[in-house]
Amino acid sequence: MAHLPENAARPLKSGEKYQPLLKPENNYPEVTPYSVSMGVLMAVIFSAAAAYLGLKVGQVFEAAIPIAIIAVSLSSILKRKNALGENVMIQSIGASSGVIVAGAIFTLPALYILQAKYPEMTVTFTQIFLSSLLGGCLGILFLIPFRRYFVKEKHGEYPFPEATATTQVLISNSESQTASNSEAQTSSAKPLLWAAAIGGLYDFVVSTFGLWTEQLSTRMMGWGETLAAKTKLVFSINTSAAVLGLGYIIGLKYAAIICAGSFFVWWVLLPMIGAMPGMEATDPQVLFTTYGRNIGIGAIAMAGLIGIVRSWGVIKSAVGLAGKELSGKSGKSGETGNTPRTDRDLSMKFLLLAITVALVCTLVFFWVGVLHNFWQALVAFLVVVVISFLFTTVAANAIAIVGSNPVSGMTLMTLIIASVIFVAVGMKGASGMVGAMVIGGVVCTALSMAGGFITDLKIGYWIGSSPYKQQTWKFLGTLVSAATVGGVMIVLNKTYGFVGDNALVAPQANAMAAVIEPLMSGQGAPWMLYLAGAVLALILALLGVPVLPFALGMFIPLSLNTPLLVGGAISWLVSRQKESDGAEAEQKAQERQEKGTLIASGFIAGGALMGVVSAIVKFCGADWYMTDWANSGAAELVGVGAYIALVAYFIWAAKRKS
Repeated sequence: MAHLPENAARPLKSGEKYQPLLKPENNYPEVTPYSVSMGVLMAVIFSAAAAYLGLKVGQVFEAAIPIAIIAVSLSSILKRKNALGENVMIQSIGASSGVIVAGAIFTLPALYILQAKYPEMTVTFTQIFLSSLLGGCLGILFLIPFRRYFVKEKHGEYPFPEATATTQVLISNSESQTASNSEAQTSSAKPLLWAAAIGGLYDFVVSTFGLWTEQLSTRMMGWGETLAAKTKLVFSINTSAAVLGLGYIIGLKYAAIICAGSFFVWWVLLPMIGAMPGMEATDPQVLFTTYGRNIGIGAIAMAGLIGIVRSWGVIKSAVGLAGKELSGKSGKSGETGNTPRTDRDLSMKFLLLAITVALVCTLVFFWVGVLHNFWQALVAFLVVVVISFLFTTVAANAIAIVGSNPVSGMTLMTLIIASVIFVAVGMKGASGMVGAMVIGGVVCTALSMAGGFITDLKIGYWIGSSPYKQQTWKFLGTLVSAATVGGVMIVLNKTYGFVGDNALVAPQANAMAAVIEPLMSGQGAPWMLYLAGAVLALILALLGVPVLPFALGMFIPLSLNTPLLVGGAISWLVSRQKESDGAEAEQKAQERQEKGTLIASGFIAGGALMGVVSAIVKFCGADWYMTDWANSGAAELVGVGAYIALVAYFIWAAKRKS
């Protein structure tokens, strides 16, 4: 098993350079008929599976890791030589599925939900397909100028949790660059494989059979239920192995900041709100949905604005680079010149031409396919362009820090701003709702793609892929995924629907519909809550607290944040050492940290892969989930024991000697 260089995850010292596994001066198989066809196949399969599971339970699993596992396994079975570059390309093309699905299902099912109330609304495959395709393309194009900033200039400053886990999978079966014999390779691979098996089985059993309760809460105890009813105080934790592994890779620092935001909402704001007159009978979860999450949306929006201001130099330098290249002052670029293969992007001339074409197509789509009024389409177009471009850096920054993109929160804020503007220019009623949701779909997909694609590019940077090849073929993955999602969504609407008994839940889309309908009907929005979140974000920025992780903690449910803190604490524990122990102890601590990263990556990989398997099982109609048992007190106790055992295994496996 190959290892990333020692300086892959830390800031570089003065004069130090990072050397990827695939040497920049050599050429390796990357874009081949095999890698492209397999990438397209993965995009189709995972788009369908992710769309179904996301609409059913409101969670979109990350496709990058399971696709990487499949790519590595197939290359081993087929005995393909020098397959690492091909596997990166398969993962990059196929991973378009997850980000396109997230962009589509968070918004576009709202069209069907609103159509049940407004029969005059029309929803077509073309609207769904083009909003996903154009949003995905804009996300790719807007992100490319920022690649060097996030993956190279900020080397070692961001944890990139999903990219870390995916990279570990991709190199797990490659020819070792550092090990001297097969025994060393095998011993290095064992922690990853064992953790993937244990984490995958753990998550599969709980999600498919409900053998124990996946989410533990103080409300499982009598005193906890009383505490929640009287004071609105509650503690909850998701016991997924994948989320635990994610927390380890994020690390204690960022995990603590994220949880601080969550604790502030759940343990300070919600009890205060619940103590107000008339709030006594309100459930904490309802308070969070009604108040806490909206405050979080305001904080995320302000964090985004702060991020834009702080990144303004990056934006200016990217624009300046474009101007220099177009004027011929920057020398050659693209596939020629002295730029190493591993640092070449698509040429700025091509990039600006592609952006122009994409923007023109977007404007025509809004005009001809959605609104049928040029001036209204122009307003909608300007909203999409400005917000998509400015929030691109926010989405990429969120993925780089916590591995989670607050795309639904940013999209909700976009819909609110857009709806206010649309009403002002005469877009109201059913037609205004269609316009707002399709436009929201474009923005949501663009931001989702920007966050997801920075992961692909970071993986390529660590391994040594050619960025311009990843960028070129990402468009194919986007096209295939958008077409698949459009077809699957229509089939699911006709089969299950999104409204009524036994319908698919589509929670994010329902939330979008609930926000859009009153705005387009002349009612208001919770502006004071948004403002409160924005003011809080400004105060945090002045105090020097990283705003985006804190705001993400406010928006994401408590149960998904607390396991990040557990994982971060494990990371601190296994790498802990006394300063007086000397260099040898420091080396051992680093080895434990690296081994823990392998175990965490295995948990994430196994959990994600089994999430796909569980989705396929459910899609085939096999319902093995023991609902009554899973909701029982006994299942909750089993869940406590299972999670403690999982944490204990993690610590033991990371600290034990090889």
